[in-house]
Amino acid sequence: MSKKLPPLNPLKVFDAVVRTQNLTKAAQELRISQSAVSKQLNVLQTYLGVELFRRERHGISLTHAGQRYAEAVTPAFERLSQATEDLMRAGSDNTLRIQTYTTFAAKWLIPRLSDFNSRHPEITVKITNSVANVDFDRDDVDLAIQMGNGAWARQDSDFLFEDIIEPVCGPEFLRQHAPDARYPQALLRVRLLVSHFRRHDWSTWARLCRYGDEIAQTEQMRFSSSILTWQAAADNLGIAIGQTALLGDDLKKHKLVAPFNLPVKTGLSYYLVRPQLQRHSRKVEIFRSWIAGQLELLQEPTPS
Repeated sequence: MSKKLPPLNPLKVFDAVVRTQNLTKAAQELRISQSAVSKQLNVLQTYLGVELFRRERHGISLTHAGQRYAEAVTPAFERLSQATEDLMRAGSDNTLRIQTYTTFAAKWLIPRLSDFNSRHPEITVKITNSVANVDFDRDDVDLAIQMGNGAWARQDSDFLFEDIIEPVCGPEFLRQHAPDARYPQALLRVRLLVSHFRRHDWSTWARLCRYGDEIAQTEQMRFSSSILTWQAAADNLGIAIGQTALLGDDLKKHKLVAPFNLPVKTGLSYYLVRPQLQRHSRKVEIFRSWIAGQLELLQEPTPS
C-alpha cells in the first residue's frame, strides 16, 4: 500500500512559514515571492481539506489543526535536513579511507606515505585491508586499490601498473642450490613457497616459461599471504613467485634476487578505484594526483 504524502513543495513552504511565523521572512528564506508562498499554502490546505492558518491583523497564526500538523512536519524536516547533512559530510572530512590488500599496503603504499604526509599534512590516511573487491555501498572507504581489468560496475578506475610475476629467492639460497647462476632451474626442484591468494602464480609462470616439468613434483610450503611468502624466501626457506612492482626495494637491496630474469605478465593490473557517482572531493583528487606522481618517479631512469 502506497504512503499518503502531500505535495512536497507546498509542505516545504509550510515548514518555512511555521518556523519564521512570517510570510515575508519565509519568502526571503525560500527566495520566492510572498504571493508564491500564499499560493503554495493554499495548495496544501486544498489538498488536506483543512484550514492550517488564520489571517489576522498583523499577519497569520496557526489554527489548532495547523499546530498539530506543524508538530509532526517540523521535526520530520529537521531529521531530513540532518540526515542529508550527515550523508554529504561523510566524504568531505579530512580523513581519506583507502581499501587495499595487506601486501600492497606493506610493500608499496606505506613506504611512500611519508611523502604524501609531508606534502598534505591536513589529510589523514586510513588504510583498511581486504582481499575482496571494493563495494562502495558496503565498505566505508573513499578509494580502493585492487587488481583486475579495470572494468567494475558503477566505478571509475585509474590504471597504476601491470601485474608482473617472476621467481625470487634469497642470495644464500641461490648460492647453495644453484652455484652456477647460468642454470637456475635447479632451484625449482628444492622447495616452492606458495601464497594462498596467489596459489596459481607458479603454474602460470611455469607454463609460460616452459618449466612445468621442473615444478611438477617439487615440495611446497604454503603461507597465508604473499608478504609472508616473500619473507620466507628472503630467509632462504625456498623460492617464491614475486610481484616485481612490489619488490623493487627488496631486489635493489639484494634481500631478494630474481635468478631467472623471466618476468611474466598475468593479464591483470592494479587500479585506483573510486565510485562513479561521487561529489567532487578535494582529498580524493589530491591523492590521485600524488599517486600519479609516484608512478612517474618509477619511470625515471636510475642514476648510474
